Amino acid sequence: MKSGMKDRVVVYDTTLRDGTQAEEVSLQLSDKIAIAHKLDELGVDFIEGGWPGSNPKDMEFFEKARKLPLSHARFTAFGSTRRKGVRASEDPQIRALLESSPVITIFGKSWHLHVKEALRTTPGENLDMIHDSVSYLKANAEAVFYDAEHFFDGYKDDPEYALKSLEAAYEGGADCLVLCDTNGGTLPGQIREIVRAVRERLPGAGIGAHMHNDSECAVANSLVLLEEGGRHVQGTINGWGERCGNANLCSIIPALILKQGFSAGVDKARLAGLKDIAGAISEIANIKLDSHQPYVGRSAFAHKGGVHVSAMQRNRKTYEHIEPERVGNRTRVLLSDLSGRSNIIYKTREFGVEVQENDPAISRVLEQVKDLENRGFLYESAEGSFELLLKKALGRHRRFFGLKGFRVIDEKREWDQPPLSEATIMVEVNNHVEHTAAVGRGPVDAMDAALRKALTKFYPVLREVRLEDYKVRILPENKGTAAVTRVIIESGDGKTRWSTVGVSENILEASWQALVDSIEYKLLREEEAGLL
Repeated sequence: MKSGMKDRVVVYDTTLRDGTQAEEVSLQLSDKIAIAHKLDELGVDFIEGGWPGSNPKDMEFFEKARKLPLSHARFTAFGSTRRKGVRASEDPQIRALLESSPVITIFGKSWHLHVKEALRTTPGENLDMIHDSVSYLKANAEAVFYDAEHFFDGYKDDPEYALKSLEAAYEGGADCLVLCDTNGGTLPGQIREIVRAVRERLPGAGIGAHMHNDSECAVANSLVLLEEGGRHVQGTINGWGERCGNANLCSIIPALILKQGFSAGVDKARLAGLKDIAGAISEIANIKLDSHQPYVGRSAFAHKGGVHVSAMQRNRKTYEHIEPERVGNRTRVLLSDLSGRSNIIYKTREFGVEVQENDPAISRVLEQVKDLENRGFLYESAEGSFELLLKKALGRHRRFFGLKGFRVIDEKREWDQPPLSEATIMVEVNNHVEHTAAVGRGPVDAMDAALRKALTKFYPVLREVRLEDYKVRILPENKGTAAVTRVIIESGDGKTRWSTVGVSENILEASWQALVDSIEYKLLREEEAGLL
């Protein structure tokens, strides 16, 4: 729903704190600094650097953060309200916050359960802790954001007390009251109803969203809060966070700009770099980006069904909710047994080959793809093999070499040493037979080394090729050791990467098919570029 306004939304990133609470995320100091630069490049307004009172790494980060040359974003330090029985001015944790950053975020309790069980204090003392902490910080800092932890659960339990906790922060001078769905169990309709109650009680307060994803509603809940008048939203890149994660800024940011009509520090030019930044931050954290993630995932604009692709060729709006380029992504068409002629034609043109829609070769390729996928091949994950298959059918591929034979031996020589793999191979190139051998860390590595060793004499460019990844799947599983094996190999040459596939009941034969396609794909590309 368009808001009809160009209201400015503050984008507040908490990847460096909340994101690091995810089970698989562990960041070194250098990682946090690198991610901070990427977030600044994206155009987020605030970067929550950590909790300086909780660990030495965060203290060191804020020391370094003072010298970081950011172009747009500002750092915030995160902490809690003062301890019970101690004034804010005397609390070491509060002092650590003020020493770390001029912009501070603190959280306080909104829910009787937490006041009683976590703080072990009285409801009145909790309200005083909130007011005292916010007012003291506000008097000594440039800006103070108040995170109302467990606000929605607290409101469901006791609406009046939850609202009083907000009033304590508001009267203390908080610049924004951030409503937190900390357990992540609130649904969008409940968010809307409760936010309206907050707006009615505190019409002059700025409000924000901090949602967790335990009910798969964190993004929706954040957007609902913006629709209801909030102008501050918190989240993490790629939705990282404790348990099921936090609200995903990679989905929130494009939605608030492209769908809700708001503006942000992430302008439309910076938005076009969203996919690259999401991927770069994943790389820094050594976590693979989810290919099915909305907006920025590799599959976000990937189309497989023939009916879909046919419509897409006429108008991309038929199956794409935005132009993928607006977030730095692109349309992809996949090949499978669900494909139609439109898929084949689309891919042919993507590979730079113009064909007529009634070309009989298209039907032959389509039937071949369906037959091969029925036997276990998977071309949506092996576009290198598909391009070879297509160009062979169109007469645009020549045979670069032929196999005369290969043999692979695994030998265990010492009980405490790994087996030694040796591959011997004989190939024919331009009527010349080359016979060679190589060893490797396993049979496939040995085959790859032997094949390239035999061919580099004729095609020196193959020295650039490296086997980057090797995946095996057994199909179908109920046949045990007699099952068909699918091998997908990812190769690279330092400039690009490509994937190829092989299928056989013999894992070495399947690997050989994928290796041969990998080599032939490289040679075909070099020949087409006039470099061979």
